[in-house]
Amino acid sequence: MFDSPLSASAYQVLGVEPTVDEEALRKAYRLRLRQTHPDTGGEASVFIQVQRAWELVGTTEARAAYDRGHGFGAHAAPAFSPDAPAWRPPARPADTRPRARSYGQPGGWRRERYLSLMREWVGRGVELEDPYDPALVRRAPHLVRRLLADALAEEATARVVADLGMGYTVWHDVAAGRAADEKVDHLVLGPSGLYGVLSEDFGGPVRVRRGELYGEGVEGSPIATLLSRLRSVGRSARVKFGGAIVVLPDDDLEQPIEEIGRVRGVPVAVVSRSALSTMLRRGLTGAREVGGNEVFDVRTRLQHAVRHV
Repeated sequence: MFDSPLSASAYQVLGVEPTVDEEALRKAYRLRLRQTHPDTGGEASVFIQVQRAWELVGTTEARAAYDRGHGFGAHAAPAFSPDAPAWRPPARPADTRPRARSYGQPGGWRRERYLSLMREWVGRGVELEDPYDPALVRRAPHLVRRLLADALAEEATARVVADLGMGYTVWHDVAAGRAADEKVDHLVLGPSGLYGVLSEDFGGPVRVRRGELYGEGVEGSPIATLLSRLRSVGRSARVKFGGAIVVLPDDDLEQPIEEIGRVRGVPVAVVSRSALSTMLRRGLTGAREVGGNEVFDVRTRLQHAVRHV
């Protein structure tokens, strides 16, 4: 709830400045509880946010830990060069299970763009000690925060797919047009089919209506754009996608999996991040499975055609 660059901080939810003293913080919390309680006309979702905010900053110890923060760069990829080796998820010493084949760098383009714009926003000649410091990030322009939020979303999806095992192959940051930002976040090939995956974080609740996403932070037509880009990649690689999946933070969806049927002839599902593994293993309703020698044929076609941004 508070771990997105687009979400309000615990202090903003409570309606106070980060420098407020403990007594004023406590008064603000009690006031916000009364204002947002469902019995007095408040919204349950906001009421829960207020309680969660108090858990994060309501005690001296918790507040100190929150103020220190872990930053938004904890899962930064090793390099942004196009010649960098294929991305691999962080090693887990106690887990030696085979990982999915992975090509490209998830979130790499957006992280690079984020760092460039962050330095531009801070100003030339100003030393940027930690570009992922939570306090700095939350003050940055919306476009800058949006880039980081999406980069983190892509990296989180990459970790989920990596855990699916060696039966899966994933390509990250796949070019789908002439412009640098015309890309597909992930292509995932496995026994259940070939899918194009969009990883997003709009910073708030999202609804699905008439085959598209709606919400306060939703810009444009994400599903229509994804399908258009998949058609471009499909023509280039001479492959047919079995479906399209949009992955969102768990807190932003009312239900973990929502299959919305065919949109422009392609099965589409909107899923929470924690449900992505289940979705990819079982497949979308109506999606064509890929098995036997066809897996190798599709993988080879994609390997020859895919360009990374």
